[in-house]
Formats: sequence, C-alpha cells, structure tokens
Amino acid sequence: MTTRIRHRVLAACIALGAITYMDRVAISITSKDIAKDLGLSDYQMGFVFSAFTLAYAAFEIPTGWWGDRIGTRAVLTRIVVWWSSFTIFTAWAFNYASLLTIRFLFGIGEAGAWPNVGRTLSRWFPLHERGRAQGIFFTGAHGGGAVTPLLATFLLGYMDWRGVFIVFGSIGFFWAAAWYWWFRNEPRDHPSVSAAELALIESGRGEAEHHDLKGVPWKRILTSKNVLLLCMAYFSQSYGFYFFITWLPTYLARERGFEAIRLGLYAALPWICCVGADIFGGITTDWMSRKLGVRLGRALVAGSSFVFASVCMVAGTAADEPRTAAFLLALSAGWASFLLGASWGTALDIAGPNAGVVGACMNTAGQIGGILSPIVIGFVLKTWANWTVPLYVTGALFLLGAFCWLFIDPRVPITPRVEKVEAVRG
Repeated sequence: MTTRIRHRVLAACIALGAITYMDRVAISITSKDIAKDLGLSDYQMGFVFSAFTLAYAAFEIPTGWWGDRIGTRAVLTRIVVWWSSFTIFTAWAFNYASLLTIRFLFGIGEAGAWPNVGRTLSRWFPLHERGRAQGIFFTGAHGGGAVTPLLATFLLGYMDWRGVFIVFGSIGFFWAAAWYWWFRNEPRDHPSVSAAELALIESGRGEAEHHDLKGVPWKRILTSKNVLLLCMAYFSQSYGFYFFITWLPTYLARERGFEAIRLGLYAALPWICCVGADIFGGITTDWMSRKLGVRLGRALVAGSSFVFASVCMVAGTAADEPRTAAFLLALSAGWASFLLGASWGTALDIAGPNAGVVGACMNTAGQIGGILSPIVIGFVLKTWANWTVPLYVTGALFLLGAFCWLFIDPRVPITPRVEKVEAVRG
C-alpha cells in the first residue's frame, strides 16, 4: 500500500506558513494604533517595519545552513517558539526603541523558516512534485495574510493592539509541539511511511541528493550564475511584495479613502489573489516542466509573471477609481506570487544536498529588498508626501526580475555532474 505521509508534511508546512504571515501582517493592520499610542511618525514606522526584515536577512543563511546540518525537525521547532514569543513581546513595547528592539529580535527568530521548509520539501518530495509542493505551501502563508486583516480588524473592536499580538503569538506554540512530536527529518525514519512511498520519494531525487557532503561548497554557491540571478530576481519580487505586507493598508486608507471594514476587505484582497496564484503557479511550472523541459517550465512561468505584476502595479497606481486601483494592485500581488513555485523549485533543482543554504541565499536577497521597501516609501512620504514614485519604481523592479529569468537555467546544478558521480562512488 502506498501511503501519503508526504502530503501531511506539506499540510504541516502550510500551517506554518499561515502562522508566519499572521504574525508579520498583524503589524501593518495595527500600525496606525501603534503609531498613535507610542507617538511614532511614518518615517519611524518604516524603520519598525524594516527592523524585522533586517534581522531576518542577517540570520537567513546561518539558519538555513543549520537546517542542512542537523535537520529541520529541531530547527523549525526553535524558529516557531522564538518568533511566537517575540510576537507576544511586541505587546510590551513602550516606546520607539523598545519596539525596534523587539521587532529585530522577532526577525532573528523567524529567519530561516522558508529555507528550512524548502529543505523539508526537498527531502520529502520527488523532483517532479516540488514546484507544486512549494506553490501549495505558499497558499498557507498568503492565506494567513488574507485572514489577518479581517481577523485583526475584528479583534481591534474588542481589544487594543497589544491584545492582538498576544492572541496571534500564542498560536505558534501548539504548532511547534505537534511538529516536534510527529515529524522526522528523513522519510525513511518515519514509522508511517510505506516502502512504496519511500521508493517514490527517493527515486525522484537528484544524484547528489543521495549522499551527504562534508562541507558546504560556498565558492560554487556564491559564484554560481544561477544563484546570483535568482537572488537578484527574488530581491525584485520581495521589494514589491513588502509594500503589500507593510504599507498597503495605509495607502488604501490615506490615498484611496477606504475605512473600517472596507479597508480590511480590500487589504485582504491581494492575499486572496496570492492564494490562487500560489496553487496554480506551482502546478503550472511542474506541468510546463514536464511538457517543455525544466528550463522553459521554470523560466516562462517566472518571467511572464514578473511582467504581468509590473503592468498591474503601474496601472493600479495610475487608476483614478479607488476600487479599480485596489483590484489592480491585488492582481499585481497575485502575479508576484505566481512565480514562487518556479523560483523555489529552481533553487531546489540546482541545490542538491544544500537546499537550506541555497534557499537561504535567495531569501536573504529577497529580505534586503524587504528592508529597503518600507524605508524608501516612508522616506518619500516624509519628504514629498508622494505615493506614485515609489510604486512606479516597484513596477520597474518587477521588470528587472523578468530580465533575470532570461538567463536562469535550472538544468545547471551547483555541483557538476561528474563530481556528483564521484561523490556517490565514494
């Protein structure tokens, strides 16, 4: 009998993604109340948004490496316990400095979550299912982002912003306990995995994934054309996407005039688009990879998604009617998510046994974009009170991401094939 334990692993990762984005997006919904309570300006809130992302970027690669070394069971447990604790500690902030410090420590704790999920999926899913698995995983993250504006708006009717962080932060502890009890780093170590499912998973791995490397090939990783281009493209994606995570509710309220429940609904709309894009983007890249080869299957999906995201971002910014603008911006977020399955699938395709490190390199570049995005927008608002220029810049960066995918080739692994064979032979 063929079991499907790998699908339960994916379900656990989906839940993880939902919790991460609930905790991240909560601050964008409560930012107005936080700023009023602590006496913060838009410029200061930009740095608050970026404090998390700065720490997240700084600790991505070490935590991804840690997952490659000791396995994702322990590392993901530590990550979730840490970030859940500092989500709750956010409720104790009493001034600008304390809030910056808490959000920075929150970012340290959450760093490495995505690369370690990528590592988990690379061990539990054969090659031909990875793009789909990555895409479905992101439905959890963006589904959590979709629910958070509505849930946070509802909770703010019954408690202050501090109570919201306590509620959201408490959820992760239940996930961490269940994960550590049930999950195993390797499918062959899980008592519920059948021989047939194990054979399916392991037969679908690349050659280099069947052995352990004594060290990380840092020089090959950091000089790989594929890795550098993936990092540049992911920088572009994340720079734009962090607008939706941080400043979108403020933009919709101030620039487009949405209030209360309507604000919560339209702030959730991009996340709803992302959920559908995650699923179909992952399915599409796997299907096209089977039909056209992995090179076109990954690059066509990612490159065209960047182009559509750019067009919708610029058109939404230029639109006069508020609802039209909100819908176009939501579509931009959706297209920016459609490419995630192809991006992370490519990272796993080329990484071999170093999936955690390669995923961390790509995600670190993305977080650098995430650091800059809120600060740049906050600075422009403070200096010129202008939303148009920074959003047009975002559209241009999406086009840069499309350009990168003209040259990315998932068929070229970091470790050359001849070295893989020699390593397997011992």
